[in-house]
Amino acid sequence: MKKEKMKKVVVIGGGTGVFVVLTALKNFPVHLSAIISMADSGGSSGILREEFGILPPGDVRRALIALSNSDNKLLARLFNYRFNESYFLDGHSFGNLFITALERITGDFQKAIREAGKILNISGEVIPVTLDNINLVAQLKNGQIIYGESAIDRRKEKNSSKIQKIWIQPKAKINPLARQTILAADYIVIGPGDLYTSIIPNLLVSGVTTALKKSRAKKIFITNIMTKKGETDDFKASDFIITLEKYLGKKILDYVLINNSRPDKKRFKKYKEEGAQFVEPNVDQWGRALVIKKDLLRERGLLRHDPKKLGTTLGEIILAEKTYGKLIK
Repeated sequence: MKKEKMKKVVVIGGGTGVFVVLTALKNFPVHLSAIISMADSGGSSGILREEFGILPPGDVRRALIALSNSDNKLLARLFNYRFNESYFLDGHSFGNLFITALERITGDFQKAIREAGKILNISGEVIPVTLDNINLVAQLKNGQIIYGESAIDRRKEKNSSKIQKIWIQPKAKINPLARQTILAADYIVIGPGDLYTSIIPNLLVSGVTTALKKSRAKKIFITNIMTKKGETDDFKASDFIITLEKYLGKKILDYVLINNSRPDKKRFKKYKEEGAQFVEPNVDQWGRALVIKKDLLRERGLLRHDPKKLGTTLGEIILAEKTYGKLIK
């Protein structure tokens, strides 16, 4: 009997969203690749960019940890360890410093990621969306221009104007390895994550949307569970899709995954105080894409996607597409 070829799954995004999806899929019999945004300019990554001229390592570090298969759990904890007792190291994670050191030794950011992956014994690969040094710029509806991912991400003023459009400076081209990976993929998962600061920055890199349109992979978009103050205020599920398609293009998505489990008042209280809202699952159909609405919420703790629940649903699509695939024309 002919052995079935392992399916290639590409996850595109940044921050904790990519971490959750990679965690959900890590133990599945698929080849995983994470294409990571290089727009991060805050915290430890921002300081290292300024001091060393290195591409931001923070989101890369998270993806590496998510894919780690090391028997030594202490190693993953070490990469996530953040210093907070030193004036010079305050705020830096060990993993960010380690990747920076590897970049200096190898002379190449991509090689540094590859070597870090070997040390952490990752399954799959982590790929920067671009190797160019970029910054994110947003224009608000009131005409105000905000420079830098960190400034956009932390914009939480009350009654602030909404984001009208976003772009990167200077223009950047897609990492050839990222392009190759997208074109070879069987499935591409976009999101969840901060829409304007983790997901869309990938689509702003020249060549990314072209590759996504050319790729024969099935595209899956996962909408967020909660809105983010200053970024996606009042957004419903439909708003996330509309905004994504503004940069990605229409009739590209094959699946849209939406959480329909509402958190209880006790868990929601903290988020409400921060100006976040539950993303209403107001979409039942979307063009050619199949909309799948399920309980994807963690049962306790932060209001995020549950890796096991998400993994089950993604597995039904990726490993047994007959479950949903017959509905896709």
